[in-house]
Amino acid sequence: MAEHQELLAEMPAVSRLSTPERLRHAQKRRAQQLRKWAQAEKETPGMGAGSERRRRRRRKSGKRVTFPASVRLLEAAARRDAEEVRQFLESGISPDLCNEDGLTALHQSCIDDSLPLVRLLLDSGADVNARDAELWTPLHAAATCGHLGLVRLLLQRGADLLAVNSDGNLPYDLCEDEATLDCLESAMADRGITQEVIEAARAGTERSMLREIRELLRAGAELDTPRGHGATLLHVAAAHGFLEAAELLLENRARPDSRDDDGWEPLHAAACWGQLPLAELLVAHGADLGAKSALDETPLDVCGDSDTRSRLLELQQRRAAVLRSQEKQKSLLQRRTSSAGSRGKVVRRASVSERSSRYRREQQREAIVWQQRRGHLGDSEDEDRGTPESTAGDGEPSPVSPEPNGSALSPPTSPRCPQGGDKSHPQTLADLKRHRAAAAAAATKTRPERDPKNPERDPKNPLGDPKNPERDPKTPLGDTFGDTFGDTFGDISEPPRLRLTAPAEEAPAQKQRCCRLM
Repeated sequence: MAEHQELLAEMPAVSRLSTPERLRHAQKRRAQQLRKWAQAEKETPGMGAGSERRRRRRRKSGKRVTFPASVRLLEAAARRDAEEVRQFLESGISPDLCNEDGLTALHQSCIDDSLPLVRLLLDSGADVNARDAELWTPLHAAATCGHLGLVRLLLQRGADLLAVNSDGNLPYDLCEDEATLDCLESAMADRGITQEVIEAARAGTERSMLREIRELLRAGAELDTPRGHGATLLHVAAAHGFLEAAELLLENRARPDSRDDDGWEPLHAAACWGQLPLAELLVAHGADLGAKSALDETPLDVCGDSDTRSRLLELQQRRAAVLRSQEKQKSLLQRRTSSAGSRGKVVRRASVSERSSRYRREQQREAIVWQQRRGHLGDSEDEDRGTPESTAGDGEPSPVSPEPNGSALSPPTSPRCPQGGDKSHPQTLADLKRHRAAAAAAATKTRPERDPKNPERDPKNPLGDPKNPERDPKTPLGDTFGDTFGDTFGDISEPPRLRLTAPAEEAPAQKQRCCRLM
């Protein structure tokens, strides 16, 4: 417990150390731990006897614990036991064996700055450009730790200066030691490596991924097929910052909400590795900033970079505002559509009802006019036949006495409509049409043209009404009556509209004979 507290206390000081210093400090701490364990094994009574008894028991049972060759090789390299490593290599074990992380003995020797072991492994045919799970080469490890002698040896054996790891870094990008960095830059200048070549090398992995995506598209394969650890191509592009590859995937409907074995979406990977352009692209294509992984972690929870985190918070706020605005517009549009639909239906219903009612009222008014005129048909029949009462002394037709609610032109009699207006023989719609036609013809014949001797006489006012010269003869007389008739003709949706000429209140100045209506 005391050792644990001591380690926690020295963490702030360790964080201020450079990478090589931290590695040396970790090695020192490991050596101290092994010495303490050995000392405790010696001092504890019975521990040695117990270990001996266990070894004897295993020999009797014939069971032995064995390890794979890769584990034994890496363990010997970690202990810097060059003789044991040589024995393993001479027994036929490959120098390129690696563990589950892709770490080889050469990687481990470069981290530990074990020059004899590195030379032994290279002489035994070890791959100088071997890559682990994160695409680190032995030169990456030596450059990061600042081991100048190992860097020179690896360069002499053909180490690749343009090797790019999973983070897009070259060996000289990771070097913090001045002398080692000068050595790497000099080697790059000697090999003619320019900035354009470096940029092309950085983009090589993305170009390779683009070729793979296009081949999948031509073959019609699924772009969201899970790969290592359940990650899709979009996960890989998001983690590495491959913007062009991510755009190509999203344009071809790759799902931004696909999950790997840990429940991470591509946005989790972009946020974790600080790939801000990828995060913005994924959010623009609908990625959820509140999506939770298997450990209930959102992209904001796994984001370690402060700038990326603040930008993600800003994107989250903007997206929430956009969603609220869209929801508000959608609800407003629904209300408008509902109101417009109901209002239109009400107007249509009111229009149909009002139109039918108006036609019915006009029909009733005109029927009232005809029924009221039936009582006067007997008196006017003698005048129509040329009786002495129908002419004045000068041979001119006698003026027609205006009726209060009548018309100057009486409708003709009909066999279906007796003069007495017998209600047992109701007037039909056909009779009304014929009467209307006859009345219109009579009005046309009796309407004089403008008199040249009396140019002030208006033909639009044929009755010469001096008191009301503006009266329109086309105005139906039925408009002056109320709705008192009732349903005389039944429920007729489109009845004929009978227009009658209003009667003149006084006789015209020059009396003219009226022609017969029939």
